[in-house]
Amino acid sequence: MAASERPGGRSIPDPRPWPRHGVRPGTEYRIFTTTFEDLENPRTGRRMERVVVDAPDWVNVVALTSEREVVIVKQHRFGIAAPTIEIPGGMVDPGEEPLAAAMRELREETGYEAERWTPMGAVAPNPAFLNNRCHHFLAEGCQVSGEQLQDAGEDIYVGVMALEEMRAAILDGTVDHSLVLSAMLRILDLRSETLEPNPEERRP
Repeated sequence: MAASERPGGRSIPDPRPWPRHGVRPGTEYRIFTTTFEDLENPRTGRRMERVVVDAPDWVNVVALTSEREVVIVKQHRFGIAAPTIEIPGGMVDPGEEPLAAAMRELREETGYEAERWTPMGAVAPNPAFLNNRCHHFLAEGCQVSGEQLQDAGEDIYVGVMALEEMRAAILDGTVDHSLVLSAMLRILDLRSETLEPNPEERRP
Protein backbone atom coordinates (compact mmCIF):
# COMPACT_ATOMS: atom_id res chain seq x y z
CA MET A 1 0.00 0.00 0.00
CA ALA A 2 1.39 3.39 -0.96
CA ALA A 3 1.94 5.90 1.84
CA SER A 4 -0.70 8.18 0.31
CA GLU A 5 -3.26 5.34 0.56
CA ARG A 6 -2.69 4.56 4.23
CA PRO A 7 -5.27 5.67 6.78
CA GLY A 8 -4.20 8.62 8.88
CA GLY A 9 -4.42 9.43 12.56
CA ARG A 10 -7.40 8.06 14.43
CA SER A 11 -8.76 6.30 11.34
CA ILE A 12 -6.07 3.60 11.64
CA PRO A 13 -7.93 0.44 12.74
CA ASP A 14 -7.24 -1.03 16.16
CA PRO A 15 -4.97 -4.10 16.22
CA ARG A 16 -6.66 -7.30 17.34
CA PRO A 17 -6.33 -8.20 21.05
CA TRP A 18 -3.85 -10.88 22.02
CA PRO A 19 -5.71 -13.83 23.62
CA ARG A 20 -4.41 -14.64 27.10
CA HIS A 21 -3.94 -18.30 27.95
CA GLY A 22 -2.56 -17.90 31.44
CA VAL A 23 -0.73 -15.67 33.91
CA ARG A 24 2.31 -16.64 35.95
CA PRO A 25 3.19 -14.50 38.98
CA GLY A 26 6.66 -13.01 38.97
CA THR A 27 8.63 -11.28 41.69
CA GLU A 28 7.19 -8.72 44.08
CA TYR A 29 9.45 -5.73 44.61
CA ARG A 30 8.97 -2.82 46.97
CA ILE A 31 7.39 -0.49 44.39
CA PHE A 32 6.02 -2.86 41.75
CA THR A 33 5.17 -6.48 40.98
CA THR A 34 5.93 -8.45 37.83
CA THR A 35 3.66 -10.97 36.12
CA PHE A 36 4.28 -13.15 33.08
CA GLU A 37 1.41 -13.54 30.62
CA ASP A 38 1.02 -16.40 28.14
CA LEU A 39 -0.26 -14.53 25.07
CA GLU A 40 -1.13 -15.49 21.52
CA ASN A 41 -0.14 -13.28 18.58
CA PRO A 42 -3.40 -12.85 16.63
CA ARG A 43 -1.48 -12.41 13.38
CA THR A 44 0.63 -15.57 13.55
CA GLY A 45 -1.14 -17.72 16.17
CA ARG A 46 2.18 -18.12 17.96
CA ARG A 47 2.09 -18.17 21.76
CA MET A 48 4.74 -16.32 23.71
CA GLU A 49 5.37 -15.08 27.23
CA ARG A 50 5.38 -11.35 27.93
CA VAL A 51 6.21 -9.50 31.16
CA VAL A 52 3.87 -6.90 32.64
CA VAL A 53 4.97 -4.60 35.45
CA ASP A 54 2.10 -3.92 37.85
CA ALA A 55 2.85 -0.52 39.39
CA PRO A 56 0.76 2.01 41.32
CA ASP A 57 -0.31 5.20 39.57
CA TRP A 58 2.03 8.16 39.83
CA VAL A 59 1.53 11.93 40.07
CA ASN A 60 3.68 14.90 39.26
CA VAL A 61 3.10 18.60 39.80
CA VAL A 62 3.99 21.73 37.86
CA ALA A 63 4.04 23.98 40.92
CA LEU A 64 4.17 27.74 40.21
CA THR A 65 4.85 30.45 42.77
CA SER A 66 3.09 33.83 42.64
CA GLU A 67 6.13 35.04 40.64
CA ARG A 68 5.40 32.25 38.10
CA GLU A 69 8.56 30.36 38.99
CA VAL A 70 8.57 26.56 38.84
CA VAL A 71 9.25 24.73 42.09
CA ILE A 72 11.87 22.09 41.30
CA VAL A 73 13.46 19.19 43.14
CA LYS A 74 16.93 17.79 42.64
CA GLN A 75 17.79 14.28 43.80
CA HIS A 76 20.07 11.36 43.05
CA ARG A 77 18.46 8.76 40.79
CA PHE A 78 19.73 5.20 41.11
CA GLY A 79 18.84 4.10 37.57
CA ILE A 80 21.28 6.53 35.98
CA ALA A 81 23.50 6.96 39.07
CA ALA A 82 23.31 10.73 38.75
CA PRO A 83 21.28 13.69 40.02
CA THR A 84 18.24 14.93 38.10
CA ILE A 85 16.23 18.14 38.04
CA GLU A 86 12.54 17.29 38.27
CA ILE A 87 9.17 18.58 39.41
CA PRO A 88 7.62 17.20 42.61
CA GLY A 89 5.88 13.84 42.29
CA GLY A 90 5.50 10.32 43.57
CA MET A 91 3.22 7.33 43.96
CA VAL A 92 -0.51 7.28 44.62
CA ASP A 93 -1.14 5.35 47.82
CA PRO A 94 -3.82 2.59 47.89
CA GLY A 95 -7.28 4.17 48.13
CA GLU A 96 -5.89 7.66 47.56
CA GLU A 97 -7.21 10.02 44.88
CA PRO A 98 -4.57 11.38 42.45
CA LEU A 99 -5.23 15.00 43.47
CA ALA A 100 -4.78 14.15 47.15
CA ALA A 101 -1.53 12.35 46.28
CA ALA A 102 -0.31 15.37 44.32
CA MET A 103 -1.04 17.72 47.23
CA ARG A 104 0.69 15.35 49.64
CA GLU A 105 3.78 14.87 47.47
CA LEU A 106 4.18 18.63 46.90
CA ARG A 107 3.99 19.27 50.63
CA GLU A 108 6.26 16.38 51.64
CA GLU A 109 8.96 16.87 49.02
CA THR A 110 9.16 20.67 49.00
CA GLY A 111 7.35 22.21 51.98
CA TYR A 112 5.14 24.16 49.55
CA GLU A 113 1.35 24.31 49.39
CA ALA A 114 -0.78 25.76 46.59
CA GLU A 115 -3.83 28.02 46.38
CA ARG A 116 -5.24 26.54 43.16
CA TRP A 117 -5.08 23.09 41.59
CA THR A 118 -5.87 22.13 37.99
CA PRO A 119 -5.74 18.57 36.58
CA MET A 120 -3.74 18.39 33.33
CA GLY A 121 -4.55 14.85 32.25
CA ALA A 122 -2.70 11.56 32.57
CA VAL A 123 -0.23 9.60 30.44
CA ALA A 124 0.84 5.96 30.18
CA PRO A 125 4.54 6.09 31.24
CA ASN A 126 5.50 3.06 29.13
CA PRO A 127 2.58 0.92 27.90
CA ALA A 128 4.98 -1.66 26.46
CA PHE A 129 5.24 -3.25 29.92
CA LEU A 130 3.88 -0.83 32.57
CA ASN A 131 0.17 -0.89 33.38
CA ASN A 132 -0.08 2.35 35.37
CA ARG A 133 -0.79 6.03 34.67
CA CYS A 134 0.98 9.26 35.63
CA HIS A 135 -1.41 12.09 36.51
CA HIS A 136 -0.23 15.65 35.83
CA PHE A 137 -1.39 18.62 37.91
CA LEU A 138 -0.84 22.36 37.79
CA ALA A 139 -0.52 23.98 41.24
CA GLU A 140 -0.60 27.78 41.31
CA GLY A 141 0.03 30.35 44.01
CA CYS A 142 2.54 28.09 45.72
CA GLN A 143 4.27 29.24 48.87
CA VAL A 144 6.32 27.60 51.59
CA SER A 145 4.14 26.43 54.46
CA GLY A 146 6.67 24.41 56.46
CA GLU A 147 9.65 22.09 56.39
CA GLN A 148 10.05 19.16 54.01
CA LEU A 149 8.72 15.82 55.24
CA GLN A 150 11.12 13.41 53.56
CA ASP A 151 11.07 9.71 54.25
CA ALA A 152 14.17 7.68 55.14
CA GLY A 153 14.94 6.88 51.49
CA GLU A 154 14.92 10.48 50.22
CA ASP A 155 17.52 13.24 50.02
CA ILE A 156 15.78 16.02 48.07
CA TYR A 157 17.02 19.54 47.41
CA VAL A 158 14.44 22.22 46.52
CA GLY A 159 14.67 25.36 44.41
CA VAL A 160 12.83 27.45 41.82
CA MET A 161 13.37 28.18 38.13
CA ALA A 162 11.81 30.86 35.95
CA LEU A 163 9.56 29.35 33.28
CA GLU A 164 11.90 30.46 30.50
CA GLU A 165 14.87 29.01 32.38
CA MET A 166 13.02 25.71 32.68
CA ARG A 167 12.23 25.77 28.97
CA ALA A 168 15.90 26.41 28.14
CA ALA A 169 16.99 23.59 30.46
CA ILE A 170 14.62 21.20 28.68
CA LEU A 171 15.81 22.23 25.23
CA ASP A 172 19.50 21.83 26.11
CA GLY A 173 18.94 18.47 27.82
CA THR A 174 19.65 19.55 31.39
CA VAL A 175 16.11 18.50 32.29
CA ASP A 176 15.49 15.17 30.54
CA HIS A 177 13.07 13.18 32.72
CA SER A 178 10.37 12.13 30.25
CA LEU A 179 7.47 12.54 32.69
CA VAL A 180 8.67 16.02 33.64
CA LEU A 181 8.71 16.92 29.95
CA SER A 182 5.24 15.45 29.48
CA ALA A 183 3.86 17.66 32.28
CA MET A 184 5.72 20.80 31.19
CA LEU A 185 4.41 20.32 27.66
CA ARG A 186 0.96 21.20 29.04
CA ILE A 187 2.04 24.77 29.84
CA LEU A 188 5.12 25.50 27.70
CA ASP A 189 5.89 25.48 23.98
CA LEU A 190 8.78 23.02 23.94
CA ARG A 191 9.55 23.16 20.24
CA SER A 192 13.22 23.74 19.54
CA GLU A 193 14.01 27.21 18.26
CA THR A 194 16.15 25.58 15.56
CA LEU A 195 13.13 23.90 13.95
CA GLU A 196 11.68 25.34 10.78
CA PRO A 197 8.29 26.94 11.44
CA ASN A 198 5.17 25.22 10.23
CA PRO A 199 4.33 26.50 6.73
CA GLU A 200 0.84 27.37 7.98
CA GLU A 201 2.40 29.62 10.65
CA ARG A 202 4.25 31.64 8.01
CA ARG A 203 1.04 32.93 6.53
CA PRO A 204 0.07 36.47 7.56
